[in-house]
Amino acid sequence: MRHRYFSKFFPLGILFFAVSLIISCDSPQGNSSENRIEESAEADNDYLASWQEGPKQQIMNWVKDATTDGSPEFISVGDRIAVFDNDGTLWSEQPMYFQLAFAIDEVKRMAPEHPEWKSNSSINAFLNGDMQGFLAGGEKALLQTVAVTHSDMSAEEFDSHVKNWMNTATHPKTGKHYNEMIFQPMLELLDYLRDNDFKTFIVSGGGIDFMRAWAEEAYGIPPYQVVGSQLGLTYVDSLAKPELIKTPELNFNDDKSGKPVGIYRNIGKRPVFAAGNSDGDYQMLQYTSTGEGSRFGLIIHHTDSVREAAYDRDSHIGQLNKGLDDAAKYNWLVVDMAKDWKVIYPYDLK
Repeated sequence: MRHRYFSKFFPLGILFFAVSLIISCDSPQGNSSENRIEESAEADNDYLASWQEGPKQQIMNWVKDATTDGSPEFISVGDRIAVFDNDGTLWSEQPMYFQLAFAIDEVKRMAPEHPEWKSNSSINAFLNGDMQGFLAGGEKALLQTVAVTHSDMSAEEFDSHVKNWMNTATHPKTGKHYNEMIFQPMLELLDYLRDNDFKTFIVSGGGIDFMRAWAEEAYGIPPYQVVGSQLGLTYVDSLAKPELIKTPELNFNDDKSGKPVGIYRNIGKRPVFAAGNSDGDYQMLQYTSTGEGSRFGLIIHHTDSVREAAYDRDSHIGQLNKGLDDAAKYNWLVVDMAKDWKVIYPYDLK
């Protein structure tokens, strides 16, 4: 099944397909083997439409070998596990991680109900528009902001807040809703892998509850196939209704070396396909690529300053050094966004 973006943004393709069916009914039937080959080639051309031919063929050749029974590179269906980082790999991440943008917007929304925040120097600096003072608090200030906006509420309440933010908040540069800034080529890749019996998982340093609120609608990845960082959670058996209440402590950081740990604990199998964009994904790519049998590693290199953003080695977010240096060593495909992607966002196809 194709992802819904194909039906939404390629209606003419559906029309041409319907017309071709009508014509084929009135046309003489050629050799059935030749017809099947032509149909297979046409079907392949439907996939990865936003990719340039070079990386497109590298991916499709690997998938063909991995899914052809009798091929030396064949991977059984049960082992076809594909993992994807989220920030910078499936959607944008500049000028700040989108989950942090959510936390900042939540601080503004919640501030009238929390006069005690005035005694918190970092949060108070932020509320007064002193971003320099807020950032001076460093990682501690950021963690405090996440903690006060991600805890002391039920899991259902948090899920509702995230979904509402996704429907209303817009990116400061593009003016798009954040869930419109997902990458069209990656949507196509997810669909292509799933149509070839791969199970697709998100493995991200982002919060697991934050991503689960919208990932299925955006990517077709259900909540139980999302692996992420985890804050505390406690079960409260009240008389009214038992609830899961979010608590502020960090229980698991699903980043860097934490990613293989998260994969093992939550998926239970070493992936055969991994995609990332930064050195935070290095260990996940390395863990995937060093397993036995056929493997594929992919790095999204942000090179497009016009349509998205250009950054790598010196970036404050999504820094990419070791991944670029070792890509050839592990045979990872480095995707140049400016050269290898025909389009960035789905809504740019309008």
